[in-house]
This record gives sequence, C-alpha cells and structure tokens, in this order.
Amino acid sequence: MDVAGEFKDLYGYAPEGVWAAPGRVNLIGEYTDFNEGFVMPLALPHVAVAAVGRRSDGILRLHSADIDEPVAELAVDTLTPLSGGGWAAYPAGVVWALREAGHAVDGGADIHLSSTVPTGAGLSSSAALEVVTALALNDLYELGLSRPELALLAQRAENAFVGVPCGVMDQTASACCVDGHVLHLDCRDLSIRQVPFDLESQGLRLLVVDTRVKHALGDGAYAERREGCETGARQLGVSHLRDVDYAELPSALDRLNDERIRRYVRHVVSDDQRVARVMALLDAGDVRGIGPVLTEGHASLRDDLRISCPELDLVVSSANGAGALGARMTGGGFGGSAVVLVEEGDAEAVAKSVRAAFEGAGFTAPRVFPAVASPGARRLV
Repeated sequence: MDVAGEFKDLYGYAPEGVWAAPGRVNLIGEYTDFNEGFVMPLALPHVAVAAVGRRSDGILRLHSADIDEPVAELAVDTLTPLSGGGWAAYPAGVVWALREAGHAVDGGADIHLSSTVPTGAGLSSSAALEVVTALALNDLYELGLSRPELALLAQRAENAFVGVPCGVMDQTASACCVDGHVLHLDCRDLSIRQVPFDLESQGLRLLVVDTRVKHALGDGAYAERREGCETGARQLGVSHLRDVDYAELPSALDRLNDERIRRYVRHVVSDDQRVARVMALLDAGDVRGIGPVLTEGHASLRDDLRISCPELDLVVSSANGAGALGARMTGGGFGGSAVVLVEEGDAEAVAKSVRAAFEGAGFTAPRVFPAVASPGARRLV
C-alpha cells in the first residue's frame, strides 16, 4: 500500500511520516481486562498504516483508502464524544483524548489511513486505527508519551468518545507487542512481560479462523457483560473480579443469587486462572500443553459468558475433531474469529476440515490464516 503517495495525491503535499500499528489476536484471557485481570495477546502481521502531516489551523482531515467516502474535515476544538462519525470517530477520538489530557495537538493534522486488519473479525481493527494515530501524533508533536500511555489514551478514545466500554488489552497489544512474543499483561498495574512464542521452532502453528460473521460491540451486549461483572464484584465485596481467588470460587458462587451473574463471575475468575496455566506451560517449554486450556476456555465463553455463535462453535469442534491440539473463540464474541493450535504438518488438513464443516452447515466460507507473533506499533518512514 502506497499511503504516502496517496496522501500526496489527496492533500497536495508529502506526509511527514508513515506509521503502522497491528491488529491482535488474544491467545487466552477474555473479558478479563476490564476486571483488572490478566490477558495474553499477540500482534498480527496485519496493520493499520497512516500517513500523517501536521496542520496549524486547528483542522483535522481524515481519509481511509478502504472506505468509499470523501475526506472528513473536523475542527479540533469542537470534537464531541458520542457524536457518531463511523470509522472516523476512532482517529478523531484519539485527537480528542490527547487534548483532554492536556497534550498540545491543537494545530490539527491531515491523516490518510489504510488497513489490512479484517474489520468485524474480533482482531482489533479499531485499536489499530487508534494506536497508529496516537503514535504518529506523539512523534510529530513531540509529546514524549510512552507506549503504555498511548495505549491508555487510545482506550479512552474508544470508551469515552466512540462509546465502546472496552478494556485496555487491545490498545496495549497494538502499541506494545514484540516480534516473536506473546504479551502477558496485568490489567491492574499494566505491567508487561514479553513471553517467547516461537511456534515454528516447536513444529507448531496457530491458525486464525475468521468466521466472517460480523460483530458490533456497540450494540449493548458487551456493555451488559461488563455491567454484570461489576455487579458480581460489588456483591462479593471486591473492587474487581480479579480479587476473587480461584480456590475460593465455589464459595463465592454460593453467595450469588442471580444465575446470570454467577455465570459471568465463574468465567472471569476461571479465565484468569487459565492465563496463569498457559504462562506456566510456556515457561516450562510445553507449548503443546496449552491446547486443552484453549478448548476449555472456549467452553467457558460459550456456556458461561454466552458470547459464542454456531459458526465459532463449529470451528472449535471441527478443528479438534480433525486433530488440532486445541481451539477457542477469541475477541469480543458474537462472531469474529477463533484461534486453533495445530501441529505444523496437520495445519492444511485441519483448515480443510473446518472449511468442509462450514460448507456442510451452509455457512459462508471462513478465512483461515496463520497468526505469526509480530511487532507492535512502529514508524515506517
């Protein structure tokens, strides 16, 4: 993608630089981030790329090569949260969040974006847009913000400006991941550990299966789960569900009267424990051992959190039936993608089995591709 050339054609001058930020896939730890728990995402090779130039007149101009819409022109000092705007709300929200935090970006910017991150697939296409915008403006305006700080500002843009109450995992993964590693994030203190994740040397492969079922987290289903988790924490007398010890989960569940709240609490507390198990297995060099933990996590997302769908369930059952080591849905749910851990020699057969199962069920053919642990956000030019 020649975003620099497209930028010049669009705006009449060469950009000051080009930046990239990746989408992510989450290995384990779902709906745990806003509960101040633990997650383990890795960055994908798929990226949002932005060519950017500063302005001095307080105007923000936004354009996407991927959407057939004219340039959006906004006044920086009149950006208003929850005012709609479609895709442009994500980069515009970052400018708003930077200004709200006292950072001098009042001059505005011209931004031209293009992305290879599939939208609606649960792979954080929105976080990639936010993070690439934040990194570019941080560099151009010499704001001096760290990667974790940029992630927090990008999260604020999505929470307060766009109106999606996501946790900080997606933005942190896009901003902070390292090539060849999975990122272990403590969502309470935001401490990061980069864990080696070289599947090729182990003769393994992690597949992403995009069901092509589009999800939209702004429709209230995500917010309802978050509200349920917060209610469960209040009823258990803790600030967040992260504070419920796994060993004490049965007694904690006995104290909850609402079956829905019990299910949500059981999922979050057990998924935090699954993150710990995956970390221990990776530290011990037993990468194959994480397969059953992935499948166990899917059952929890399906039965307790109830955010799966027939297509995601079919990926997991057909992949495991064809010899995968383990599989689970990943991301916000209600469609999107699943991850499948396979022996490298079995990858094609497993993918073929999943495609055949979808054809037999009358579903749209899924997109299957390998997830290679890739670098986080960076400047390209």
